[in-house]
Amino acid sequence: MTDLSAFPITKKWPARHPERLQLYSLPTPNGVKVSIMLEETGLPYEVHRVAFDRNDQLSPEFLSLNPNNKIPAILDPNGPGGRPLALFESGAILIYLAEKTGQFLPQDAAARYETLQWLMFQMGGVGPMFGQLGFFHKFAGKDYEDKRPRDRYAAESRRLLGVLNQRLAGREWIMGADYSIADIATWPWVRNLVGFYGAGDLVGFNDFPEVARVLARFVERPAVQRGLNIPATPV
Repeated sequence: MTDLSAFPITKKWPARHPERLQLYSLPTPNGVKVSIMLEETGLPYEVHRVAFDRNDQLSPEFLSLNPNNKIPAILDPNGPGGRPLALFESGAILIYLAEKTGQFLPQDAAARYETLQWLMFQMGGVGPMFGQLGFFHKFAGKDYEDKRPRDRYAAESRRLLGVLNQRLAGREWIMGADYSIADIATWPWVRNLVGFYGAGDLVGFNDFPEVARVLARFVERPAVQRGLNIPATPV
């Protein structure tokens, strides 16, 4: 039987199935990247909810896995060389799972780097800018009288949507005919922008029909529908 007792995080979140990949997450745009990827690949996994309202992300056990106190994070008992691997940062996890399963990342070197390029576009642009816009439009920042910060992030989010819209013209997915980790990383953030953040009108989302088309196609995927709700909200 697989033994994960050397990892302090398993003291707070015991593994009922230690032979499976352990996911520590919440259904946020970054969190669902990994749950969607796991659902798409079919890898067996066990999910653990990291509750922000209890500051679980600041607990010593979680920090032992991710010192940056952010979700998602994973612990794979069957890592490289058959040894357990702890990993954080959603982009790094997507690359790892793609290489582990041979799915959603091209084998051809040129296409692989192009996919990683668009993954980094999400990590460095779409995620941070959309997230800042969410703060200034929906959360505490919405009460600031000075709207210049909100407008700055709205303008940059609109610019990024334009880049994405141009890329998608004549393509089924970001990389063309093939669905990839670039899509798995990007579309949860676009969905959050126009859904949870309610910023569609602010950024003129209707001006980006290619983005809307592919977003609709993304959310129709069964694995995406499952992954968007993992881990489930406690009842």
